Amino acid sequence: MSTYLSGLALGLSLIIAIGAQNAFVLKQGIQRHHVFLVCFICALSDAILISAGVAGFGALVKQFPNLEIIARYGGALFLTWYGVRSLYSAYKTNHVLTPQGDAQASAWRTILLCLAFTWLNPHVYLDTVVLLGSISTQYEPYKLQFAMGAITGSFLFFFSLGYGARVLAPLFRHARAWKILESIIGMIMLALALKLIT
Repeated sequence: MSTYLSGLALGLSLIIAIGAQNAFVLKQGIQRHHVFLVCFICALSDAILISAGVAGFGALVKQFPNLEIIARYGGALFLTWYGVRSLYSAYKTNHVLTPQGDAQASAWRTILLCLAFTWLNPHVYLDTVVLLGSISTQYEPYKLQFAMGAITGSFLFFFSLGYGARVLAPLFRHARAWKILESIIGMIMLALALKLIT
């Protein structure tokens, strides 16, 4: 049980920081737009990466550092695009937005964005695959329990963030609040993009 709790605690500590993926989940939760789908994709992706790390994929990433370089620059490009898009939206949108979701954003578009935020983030490979994978070796022969704890942490976090964001929904019935949120998200994305390439 202590091994499971160690995995849970470490899994939560690695994903709790505000990042591009978490900002996206928060926004979707406030809009009540494909919330379950977004939370499930993020948590399932984490589960796959954690499993790969614990199974030894972390060693493969260490052997091929070019994978990290490709992920870093690809992630930086994506974050720059999304950040500029968010800032442009904050500048151009003048009408009151209601947290009912964007009717133009299809489930498929949301899925693709969610996958991009998850799989184009090089930190997810370093933290989830390499770090968790290497730490899991300390818990032989109970690595499975460690991995299950970390996976549980991901599911708890993403679903809490996605559905907990609804508490903020009344605030975002005002256009100014949406402008502020879009501006903050845009700045976070651009800052993360800059951090990736420096």
